[in-house]
Amino acid sequence: MNYFSLNHNAPEVRFKEAVVRGLAPDKGLYFPKTIQQLPDSFFHNIENLNQVDIAYEAIKQFVGDEIPEEDLKTILKDVLSFDFPLVEIDKNIASLELYHGPTLAFKDVGARFMARCLGYFNSKDKNTNKVTVLVATSGDTGGAVANGFLGVKGVDVVILYPSGKVSDIQEKQLTTLGQNITALEVNGVFDDCQAMVKTAFLDEGLKTSRTLTSANSINIARWLPQMFYYFFAFKALKDKSKKLVFSVPSGNYGNICAGMMAQKLGLPIHHFVTGTNANNVVPEYLKTGNYLTKASVATISNAMDVGAPSNFIRIEELHHHDFELLKQNLSGYGFTDSETIDAINHLKKQHNYIADPHGAIGYLALKNHLKHNSDSYGIFLETAHPIKFFPVMPKQIADQMEIPPQIKSILHKEKKSIKISNYEELRHFLLKSFN
Repeated sequence: MNYFSLNHNAPEVRFKEAVVRGLAPDKGLYFPKTIQQLPDSFFHNIENLNQVDIAYEAIKQFVGDEIPEEDLKTILKDVLSFDFPLVEIDKNIASLELYHGPTLAFKDVGARFMARCLGYFNSKDKNTNKVTVLVATSGDTGGAVANGFLGVKGVDVVILYPSGKVSDIQEKQLTTLGQNITALEVNGVFDDCQAMVKTAFLDEGLKTSRTLTSANSINIARWLPQMFYYFFAFKALKDKSKKLVFSVPSGNYGNICAGMMAQKLGLPIHHFVTGTNANNVVPEYLKTGNYLTKASVATISNAMDVGAPSNFIRIEELHHHDFELLKQNLSGYGFTDSETIDAINHLKKQHNYIADPHGAIGYLALKNHLKHNSDSYGIFLETAHPIKFFPVMPKQIADQMEIPPQIKSILHKEKKSIKISNYEELRHFLLKSFN
């Protein structure tokens, strides 16, 4: 499998090089040159397959022959070592819970897959240079990447996060592990962190000192494994006769873009819905036809506080840069914090279900779509455990939540971070750590 840059000014590369590079030399995101649809027999037989076999069939064409079948299945077995339950909420509505992994967030799958791929490449090629994974986080990415790469030989991880704009638990998850993980606390917002990371990838002075790669969903090994969720949900459906709609709370748009890739592989998804907070760049684009990025604003659904979604260009590529075709496949809605809290309260009172702020927005967006599409079955993605947002949850609900063991184990640990304010400080840190 070859990958090309979506800026169309860089050489094609294979899977390994795309993973190690993260971003193409021309600043473009990598995209697979070909996409082969899976046979109908795979979907007809999906109920008889286990998670590893489903994931292998979905991902194998994108990995190619660079990881043999046995090794790739071993990686997938390790990555998919927890459940992805589909929970019925209401008539024609279910929640797909993606927070049962080690850091209680959907990003565990992509982070673990990428870490194990890099670990595999390092073990097979003794000439592979040491890699520094440089990643920006608006919340859950940092913890998932830190946990996924912890102790991986030949890989150092540097995580940039906006000071005061992630939850206390999210901060603990990325600042308390030590070993090969370093957290940089940025005086700014997520978009500042992301801009610094992108600048570092283009800094020729850094490239001569160390191989840099990203573990944000711009990296194909972080992005593509998120397809698995949609296949698992389809397998779990009791009734596959209705039009299937997925509602995805979205920030950088990697997750929903992966769902669209699953659709491209033949998964019978009728429509996608994106739910956002006040950072509603894509819903506004779908209304007006004008794609205008903007400075992000802070909300209680902080993982979606993104004003310039990186993966949207991949979504456009999947739809051949045809705005009308995209509108047929994607609807979008933005919601305020107060509407989000109302939805959390509604889900608990009416359905005895506790959703985090991101899942609540996914639910709201789905309800809006189903008002005019009653012949559909909707699934909203519950992307993180509600306990991670304890301070912003309604008090009467927060008081009922039990603290999972994954969180209990880190609460007593000391936060260790390095504060920076601009790119020059990041560059100085990286050059110093390389020596």
